[in-house]
Amino acid sequence: MTNQAIQKLPWSSSTLLAVCSLCILLTGCGTLSHRERDTDNAQTKQYADASNLQMEVDSLALPLIKQGETPGMIVGVLLPNGSMKFFGYGVTDQNTNQKPDADTLFAVGSLSKGFLGNLTAVLVDEGVLSWNDTLGDLLPSNAPLSSDAKKITVLQLATHTSGLPLQPLTFQTFRYFVEYLFTGENFYRHFDTNYVFNYLSDFKAPAQVNPQYSNVGYGLLGYVIQRRTGQSLDTLLEQKLLRPLDLKNTGYVPDDLPNHANRAYGHVGDQPKFKLRGARMPDWQFSDLMKGSAGVYSNAKDLLTLAAAHLHAEKSHLNHTLADTLQVRYARPIDAHAIAWFADDVEDQHITYQVGMVSGFSSYLGLDVERNMAVVVLQNSFNWTDHVGQKLLLRMARAPFVTQPTQATLRQATPQQTALLHQ
Repeated sequence: MTNQAIQKLPWSSSTLLAVCSLCILLTGCGTLSHRERDTDNAQTKQYADASNLQMEVDSLALPLIKQGETPGMIVGVLLPNGSMKFFGYGVTDQNTNQKPDADTLFAVGSLSKGFLGNLTAVLVDEGVLSWNDTLGDLLPSNAPLSSDAKKITVLQLATHTSGLPLQPLTFQTFRYFVEYLFTGENFYRHFDTNYVFNYLSDFKAPAQVNPQYSNVGYGLLGYVIQRRTGQSLDTLLEQKLLRPLDLKNTGYVPDDLPNHANRAYGHVGDQPKFKLRGARMPDWQFSDLMKGSAGVYSNAKDLLTLAAAHLHAEKSHLNHTLADTLQVRYARPIDAHAIAWFADDVEDQHITYQVGMVSGFSSYLGLDVERNMAVVVLQNSFNWTDHVGQKLLLRMARAPFVTQPTQATLRQATPQQTALLHQ
């Protein structure tokens, strides 16, 4: 269907709103995605007793490759003793048949919000920003903001509690989404400053603000950070996070990264609906306003290094600042909100996680803070359900080979388990 044909359709405002709302539900990420949990306790116990991490990961990842759910996948595991394990499956691209590894670059979608949330926390710690700063404080007095928009705080943007929607429901967004269903092209490409501030000029906050995942909210967060500091997100990310943490293969422009030749290419998964599953997807280019929300490329090694920095607050002042982003600001049993992170309480386990989906990629980064464990899963296809990340963290919590490596534990462990702990 062409743009001209779409524009001639007799849309009423209520019909447009309903259709746009459906589009949003079909294409958002974060809390709109689904994370599988183990429901078969016998199977969970079988793998936990096996004391074999390779078998654990294989049992979850290989079926997805064999069933064609994704062309490729890399799973990274951070164990309590600080060691990292990586497991690659499938291919980075159907044309190359190269297996993904710890260094393979992926577009990570909304995991970008984690980097931006971390960056915001660092700037707050430095006194450059305050969590209570409002858009009215941070933007020029002549900025086209409604009275409600002026009251939105930095903390509300960072915790998805500003009342802003996933994205503005407009005809142009709907038109680009319809194109996306057939072409895979970026339907956020019109989200620039003019577009977003036009929306904010008559924004009305809901009477009761509940958490609502907002891509445009994080776009605004990146924008006000740049306004306050006078520096680009690229520069700030490099200075405040990437260089201190030695994350050499993370950034907004994949061709500028050292491992750009070793990158995965996105493929059709659950979306877009009218393209053949497994077909190559185009890379998405984001406006300066939106790249902080979804524009990062990274690899499994850098993401596990970032995860480790959140788990050891005692190591440095930066680590302490990052660990503080994990603290829940809006409590509830499922999808509790922290700074860019979400948290689930599953039985006796507290899991903090981020999820990302963009173009032809899906990503998951999950932490078990109590046990000093983390899991990263990167796929080169867009799939709603995470079949691996959360389930793997749940299984690992019950596996003897990932218990804390205290001296008492080591005395009780078998030689094979001890070897796994110190590999």
